[in-house]
Amino acid sequence: MTFRLLLLLVHLQAILIPILIGIKSINRFKQIRFPLLPPFAFISLGLASMFEMFDHTTTNWIYVDHSSIYNWLFYSFLSIGLSFFTISVAKKQSIITSNILLIIGAIFSYWFLGKSTTLLFQVLISILLILQLWSRFKDWVIFIYPITGVIFTTFFGMLLSSSGEQIWHVFIGPSGTISVLAFYSVLKRSRKKEIIST
Repeated sequence: MTFRLLLLLVHLQAILIPILIGIKSINRFKQIRFPLLPPFAFISLGLASMFEMFDHTTTNWIYVDHSSIYNWLFYSFLSIGLSFFTISVAKKQSIITSNILLIIGAIFSYWFLGKSTTLLFQVLISILLILQLWSRFKDWVIFIYPITGVIFTTFFGMLLSSSGEQIWHVFIGPSGTISVLAFYSVLKRSRKKEIIST
């Protein structure tokens, strides 16, 4: 198995697993305020990974820190997916409005203010997501997301950028997938709790 094939496989799993979970989630989580949103959230994360993979095909599968249409689509769908999770469980209209504004900010800031500003919006979206999911479910599994989806992916990305060693690229996609599985687990566990309590 060549290294490039391994890279392709880790990217494909980062696309397929969220999309399949999204399809599986349709009409499944009726215990939350907006049960239609989690499937779209999972699918958006899968699409984000797909656009990241498309971006890599333009750089011969070598990670390059640059701006491009595919990179923009990656950040846009990532913002949409994470915000949809937050909105799906939010009880306050202010949280919903804030997330919608953050999505708009993340999408438009990429071209007008630069990728670093988009990353700031991503941080704010992630903080709101963690706070809302914790407030709603009080499930420790939620904290897998900041560990794998934020800390690990950032750490491996920094190693990749600083060293140029493409082996670190292999760990980024699976770290994101673990976050997706954590989101699904939180929703599934909350559904079981609801069934038991009724």
